[in-house]
Amino acid sequence: MSQTETAPRQHAYTGPALPQLPEPSHAERVRTLISLASVATLSTLSRKHPGFPFGSLMPFALDALGRPLFLISNMAMHTQNLKADPHASLFINQIASDGDALGAARVTLVGTAEPVPASDLPAAREAYLARHENSRNWVDFADFSFFRLNLIDLYYVGGFGVMGWVSASDYAQAAPDPLAASGPGIIAHMNADHVDSMILLARTHSGYEATEATMTSVDRLGFFLRLKTAEGYKGTRINFLQEVHTAQDTRKILVEMVRQAKAS
Repeated sequence: MSQTETAPRQHAYTGPALPQLPEPSHAERVRTLISLASVATLSTLSRKHPGFPFGSLMPFALDALGRPLFLISNMAMHTQNLKADPHASLFINQIASDGDALGAARVTLVGTAEPVPASDLPAAREAYLARHENSRNWVDFADFSFFRLNLIDLYYVGGFGVMGWVSASDYAQAAPDPLAASGPGIIAHMNADHVDSMILLARTHSGYEATEATMTSVDRLGFFLRLKTAEGYKGTRINFLQEVHTAQDTRKILVEMVRQAKAS
């Protein structure tokens, strides 16, 4: 089993045997997180103060391999820093829905930021404009050019106790989760209208007696719950009965899981 994979979890389920589906790898989680973001923090090495990092707010897009693309001005301090030393990192974080920033996912991408080769410029331009339509106002200015962060390594933190390095090759081979775009809507709906059902699922599948339940994330294989119990707050993951790919699939599976839990 690779470092980015997680062993199957054992659930206190008393109904028919369920397939033990693995969780998405860290590489998949990173690819998903980055696919949902469009602005990050770029850290370059200061030319004015050698050895010190220099942070900048940086809009970005992704190429076909998931490498970040930047459209930057020659006058910008970060561009001047990169031309002197291409070593850089990009920090991307998930917006915490419950205000707990340290419990949200984030990733740091480490690599070298260099001008996009001429052969790749048309694709880079198309990808960037698709994500940042307003940049059409300056994309053709002579002062602006495209840079690409060629990845060396990535460090992922998925919340408390979930962290690890992801190789650039594993990241390049991963794909965003199919629920990446619909996930926030699924989570909001469950937390607004189906708390009792999540409490039931937590009891049936994880053995927790909870008075409150909050869905914190969802992916094609399952979801995470944050539970308030007599012993304090607990976290648990519950796998779906089968892999899902759409919000409609997710709804059907959750309805069936609740039905089975009530019948058990």
